[in-house]
Amino acid sequence: MNSKPPDERTVVVGVGLKSRQVAHSLLTPGTDTDLEESLDELATLAESAGAQVVERIVQIRPALDAATLVGSGKVEEIRNYVEGNEIDAVIFDRELTPTQLRNLERRLPAKVLDRTQLILDIFARRARTAEGQLQVELAQLNYLLPRLAGRGTQMSRLGGGIGTRGPGETQLETDRRRIGRRIAKLKSEIDRVRATRGVQRSQRQAVPLSTVSLVGYTNAGKSTLFNRLTGAEVLADARMFATLDPTVRQIRLPSQRRVLLSDTVGFIRSLPTTLVDAFRATLEEVTAAALLLHVVDVTSSTASEQTAHVMKVLGEIGAEGTKQILVLSKSDRLSDADRIEDLQTMTHRILGETARQNATEAVLVSGQRGDGTDRLLELIDQELKQDPVARQCFRFPLGEGRALNLLHDRAAIVSQKYIEDYCEVVADTPLSIRDRLSEFTVEKCDAV
Repeated sequence: MNSKPPDERTVVVGVGLKSRQVAHSLLTPGTDTDLEESLDELATLAESAGAQVVERIVQIRPALDAATLVGSGKVEEIRNYVEGNEIDAVIFDRELTPTQLRNLERRLPAKVLDRTQLILDIFARRARTAEGQLQVELAQLNYLLPRLAGRGTQMSRLGGGIGTRGPGETQLETDRRRIGRRIAKLKSEIDRVRATRGVQRSQRQAVPLSTVSLVGYTNAGKSTLFNRLTGAEVLADARMFATLDPTVRQIRLPSQRRVLLSDTVGFIRSLPTTLVDAFRATLEEVTAAALLLHVVDVTSSTASEQTAHVMKVLGEIGAEGTKQILVLSKSDRLSDADRIEDLQTMTHRILGETARQNATEAVLVSGQRGDGTDRLLELIDQELKQDPVARQCFRFPLGEGRALNLLHDRAAIVSQKYIEDYCEVVADTPLSIRDRLSEFTVEKCDAV
């Protein structure tokens, strides 16, 4: 009987800079609060990857050390702690340069990883589709390529644990030329995925079904809300990046219009550039969406910062101008007093200056209980301009049951009455259905 391997005992290391101006120029934590929040997130990521975080080490420096990031004195302190506490891995809350990584591996008697490698490892665990696995492998190889020189036996690790999953030992032991060829092949395959998605998107556009995409910070409640709206069973738990591969389902709006709702990977601060580039094919579902549902965890103390990070990634993939509805999720965790607070006041209190960026409306919901989802569907109906809905009168001969069933299935019936050999119906009807039933439309239903 196979037993689960023990969690790796791990130390996480955060480095802050004394100068806030310098810190901001480097887009990294610049205050004690920023550093603690980033380190909290790193610890959560590590636990999602199967680690047991036993210690946090923090250092504030005037500048990053070019050789080891933290300086020789702090490296010695970390080494002593690792040796005295049977530590398996040390994870740094910044991306290490090839030189820093090599030097730290030589001096520390434990596996050394940085934030980027940890995120790549989680993505390697969570990718299930062939497309997701291709994208993860491309990101990992792009990360490994400049780090080949001097890693020696570290490149041929065969054991399990964080940082050893992904392309596999054959890629880790190969030379630059073979990795370069593999990267070129992966890019070609991902380009084919992008082309296939383009064809599928064109086919979808031939039938007027708008696409609505859920976006937001990881663990904001997107998948729980997706399951509530669609009846799907997408994995939804507290682990970061629980959803990696995109999922698309059809939902029906109050007007009876049908739209496609897509659930995609959550964003995160300092999302590695290699991941943004590799997952561009998947993220095209976001850029092609007619409407974004920007999900924000209303209970998070860092909701404003998380929202800013999401907007930054949307800018990187060219989706910053897409219309949004701001979805404040996890309302079931609020107190009764908070739930009755004016929505505009709550939005500004939680998000500050980032409130309502590109968002025309806001709604408070609970994906867990379903609170607010009816209002959310109404807002989606209002904001989507494709396949507009208008009230129309129809007159069906009694033998046209198929056409009448189509109207009942795809439109919101206002009234219906049978008169002699006809059935007259007034319905709020999408344009595409009005076109299909044009032979049955009349200007006025006299008897209804």
